[in-house]
Amino acid sequence: MEKLKWNRIARVLVGAVLGLVISVVLVSYMVGARGPTAVTCLLCISLGGAVGAATLPFADDGRSLLLYSAAHLGVTAVLFFLLTLELGARGTELLAWQVILLLVYAVVWLGRWIGWYVEVRQLRSLLGLAPGPSPLKWRETLPYLPFVVFLCDGLPLLLRWADHAVSADVPVLSGLLLPYLLLPAAGFSSGLSLGKRQGWCPLYPAACFLCYLPMVWLLFNSSALFHCFMVAVPALVGCALGWLSHRRTRGADN
Repeated sequence: MEKLKWNRIARVLVGAVLGLVISVVLVSYMVGARGPTAVTCLLCISLGGAVGAATLPFADDGRSLLLYSAAHLGVTAVLFFLLTLELGARGTELLAWQVILLLVYAVVWLGRWIGWYVEVRQLRSLLGLAPGPSPLKWRETLPYLPFVVFLCDGLPLLLRWADHAVSADVPVLSGLLLPYLLLPAAGFSSGLSLGKRQGWCPLYPAACFLCYLPMVWLLFNSSALFHCFMVAVPALVGCALGWLSHRRTRGADN
């Protein structure tokens, strides 16, 4: 335990030192001055320490990992925001730097999660246990994909054909019934079904969104982009509620 404690301190200190070096070497060229200000040095040191802390495992269980990761991301984002503000970024440029930080953080976090997942699968295989769920439950989501394709691609085409067949001035079926009733109801019920059977499946709402996206420009225009959300958001809510029911059922069985 003592060794782990000193290992954490060492990583944070190494990150802080690297932050100081970066502030001295690079910031001078970025701001066109002879050297960084005290505030810039302090922010770089703090940001470097935060990056050093990110090299450590945050927690052993999923809930704590997400909470600690969110807290660490919040601290890192605030420090990075203050640093870019101190270096002269304003308006859209500030937002762009924050988006870049979020993307880098997401890529690193996902890379670490994949490494952890591979280790768990290997360990379960060595112990003769089932390999566990696929990454992001993609394999468990596949059986629902034909339904998504029909709901988000086949059904809109059929309803638009029906609107033209009856020569309707207003596309009641594809323009009103589909986005305001059929998509939300079918997305929610299918997401609920998947969540009850397989738990949390984050790829399902994304699949609903992406499958409907071609229909926006094939049948409508950019003003119909909200249709994607009319199926993806209910699917997300249904999947979340199904996941909670799945957890409650498993807890009762145990």
